[in-house]
Amino acid sequence: MGTAAAERRRWIALTIVMVASFMDLVDVTIVNIAIPSIQQDTGASFSAVQWVTGGYALAFAIGLITGGRLGDIHGRKRVFLIGIGGFTLASALCGLASSPEMLIATRVLQGGTAALMVPQVLSIIHATFPAEERGKVFGLFGAVVGLGAVSGPMIGALLTEWDLFGLAWRPIFLINLPVGIAGLLLGRRFIDESKADQALKLDLVGVALASLGLLMLIYPLTHGREAGWPLWGYLSMAGSLPVFALFVAYEKVKTRRDGSPLVELALFRVKSFAAGICVQLAFGVALGIYFLVWTLYMQIGLGWSPLKAGATGIPFSIAVSTAAGLSVQKLVPRFGRKVLQTGALVMAAGVLVYIWEADRYGTTITAWQMALPLVVMGLGMGLIVAPITDAVLAEVPREHAGSASGLINTVQQVGNALGLGLVSVAFFGAMDDVVAPEAVGTAFGGAFVHAMWWVAGVLLAVFLLMFALPRRRKALGAVAGSGGAAGSAGGSADGSTAEQQAPVVA
Repeated sequence: MGTAAAERRRWIALTIVMVASFMDLVDVTIVNIAIPSIQQDTGASFSAVQWVTGGYALAFAIGLITGGRLGDIHGRKRVFLIGIGGFTLASALCGLASSPEMLIATRVLQGGTAALMVPQVLSIIHATFPAEERGKVFGLFGAVVGLGAVSGPMIGALLTEWDLFGLAWRPIFLINLPVGIAGLLLGRRFIDESKADQALKLDLVGVALASLGLLMLIYPLTHGREAGWPLWGYLSMAGSLPVFALFVAYEKVKTRRDGSPLVELALFRVKSFAAGICVQLAFGVALGIYFLVWTLYMQIGLGWSPLKAGATGIPFSIAVSTAAGLSVQKLVPRFGRKVLQTGALVMAAGVLVYIWEADRYGTTITAWQMALPLVVMGLGMGLIVAPITDAVLAEVPREHAGSASGLINTVQQVGNALGLGLVSVAFFGAMDDVVAPEAVGTAFGGAFVHAMWWVAGVLLAVFLLMFALPRRRKALGAVAGSGGAAGSAGGSADGSTAEQQAPVVA
C-alpha cells in the first residue's frame, strides 16, 4: 500500500472512532433533556426515570475494565466493531421501547455495549498513529469531546421539540442508527487490528461480585422511597458490604494465582491514588445528583420546554470547556493541586448562588438569572475535570498506569450511578408522595434547593479529599507521561480517560 493510501486510511480510521466517541457522548447528554418527555409518553415512574439514566451508567461502569481487557485479548478492532454494532442495535431497541421496563432494559444493554466500544477508541489511536503525531490527534479528540458535551443537550432539545413524525423522544435514540451502521461498515474496512503484547485473562468472578455488590447498594436507593423503605432494602444495602469484602478477598487470591485481577489492589498502597479514587467517586455522586434534578426542576417544576432547558445549559458547557483548557495548559503546571481544590470551592460557590436564587425567585426565576450560577459552577468544574485523572495518576508506577486509569474512570461512573440512585433521597425525599397540580412548581423548587445542598456538601468533601493528592507542581505537571504510560501499559483501560469525564458535562 502506498504512503498516500496508508495516510488516508489512518485518518479515515481516526474519523470513525471519533464519530463513535461523539455518538456515545451525545447519547449520554441527550437523554437528560428528554426525560420529562419520556415520562409523559410512557407513564414511567420517577424511579424508572432514574433507571433510564442510572442503568446506563451502571452497566457502563461495570463493563469498562472488562471491555478493555477483551480488546487486549481478542483485538481492539474486533471488540470495537462488536461494541458499535451492539450500541446501534440497542439504540434502535431504545427508540422502539413500548414500556418503561423495556426502555430500562435496552438502556442497560446500550451501556454494556458502550463499555465494549469506548475503551478501544484511544487504544486504536495509539496503535494507528506514531508517538510524534499523537499530540495533534489527541487535541482533535479533545475538541470532539468538547463539541459533544456542548451540542448533546441542544440536539436532544431540538429532536424532542420537533416531534419528528410524531415520535416524540424516540429520535434521540434512532439518530444513532445511520451513524452506527456507517461506523460499522467503514470500521471493518479501514481500522487495523491490534492486540496487547501480553494480554491478561478475564476476571469473570470479579466482574460478577462487583456487579452484585453495586446492584445490592443502588437498587434499594432507587426504589426504596416508592416502596416505602421496606426492610429488604436496608438488608440489601447492608449486605453489599460483605459482597464487596468478598470481592477484595477474591482479587487478592486472583493476583497470587495468575496476576490478572479485575482491580490491581496494589494501587491502593499509593496514598494519592486511594484518595483520588475517593475524589472521583464523590465527584461522580455530585454530578449524578445535579444533572438529573436540574432537568426535572426546569422542565417539570418550572414548565420550561426542552429547547429552553437545553439552551439554558449552554453557558455552563462553555464555561467548563474554557476553564478546562486553562487549567491544563496554564494553571496546573504552575499551581498544582491548588487549582483542583479551587475548582471544588468555586463549583460549590456556584451551587450556593443557585440555591439562593432558586429560593428567592421561586417559580418566577428566569434563564438569564440562572446564567451566573451556571457559569460559576462550570468554571469550577472545568478546573477539575481536565487535570484530575493525571493528578490521581501522578504517583502511580508507570507499569500500572493503564489499569489505574481505567479504574479511575470506572469509579467515576459508579459514583454517577450512585448519585442517580440518591436522587430518591436528595430530591424526591423532600416532596410529598402526591403533589397537587397547582403546587408542582413550588414542590419541585423546594426539592431542587434540598438536593443542591447535598451537592454542595459532597463538593466540600471533594475539596477535603484533594489534600491527599500530590501538591508538587512537578508531579501534577507530568500529565503527558502518565497519559502515555496509560496508553501503552494498558491501552484499552486508558481508552476511557477523556471519554468518561466528558459525558457528565451534560
